[in-house]
Amino acid sequence: MTARTIRREAVSDQLYALLRDRILGGRLPPGSPLTAERDLAAEFGVNRHAVREAVKRLQQARLVDVSHGGRTLVLDWRRTAGLDLAMGIAAAGEGPSTRDLARDALEMRACIGADAARLCAIRCSDQDAAEIVRAADRYADSGPDLAELGAADIAWWRLIVEGAGNLAYLLAFNSLVGGALPVADVPEDLRAAELLDVEAHLRLAEHIAAREARAAEDLARELLSRSVPFTLRKAVR
Repeated sequence: MTARTIRREAVSDQLYALLRDRILGGRLPPGSPLTAERDLAAEFGVNRHAVREAVKRLQQARLVDVSHGGRTLVLDWRRTAGLDLAMGIAAAGEGPSTRDLARDALEMRACIGADAARLCAIRCSDQDAAEIVRAADRYADSGPDLAELGAADIAWWRLIVEGAGNLAYLLAFNSLVGGALPVADVPEDLRAAELLDVEAHLRLAEHIAAREARAAEDLARELLSRSVPFTLRKAVR
């Protein structure tokens, strides 16, 4: 076997990424045994400690299962992995495309945002509701620049998600806006129909302040769904 040498900095991280990509791309299909530790060490020209660290990360990501006897089997990541794998999927050269993942993340964003608006109308304090209304007013004053509107929109939605009082939604929001998912890479012009509708932002804030949970949910879903571009929508089957 011809040895492949990889860079020496963060060797286990590089090896993890290479093996992750093989799993996501199907070259290591579910149920198959992971390449033996000694063979991986020889293939990549690394020591076995680096291999063990990489395998440990694969196990933590629920990409492989290590039995007590030491046998390591590849898992079906679509059934076992969590949202924390999304960054790896986006960076991988194998598996789902970034475009498909962006579509899926935008659809998830619309669902979470709609329910967060509903919960916020029910749970947030009067003080928080007043701040959401003020933030919507500041949004209206941001002007037509899409970059400025995008930043103001994130700040406004953070108030809504925090007001919903759902920690899982807040962590998902952090992933969506923090770069863990490729939503941040969607061009702002594709979100123009959402960002430029200042009136909808103001009305949504008013629904929350008035405790109109159903109206807040419906408007939030309609507003956020505009940013799922036509080219990213799933084909009707």
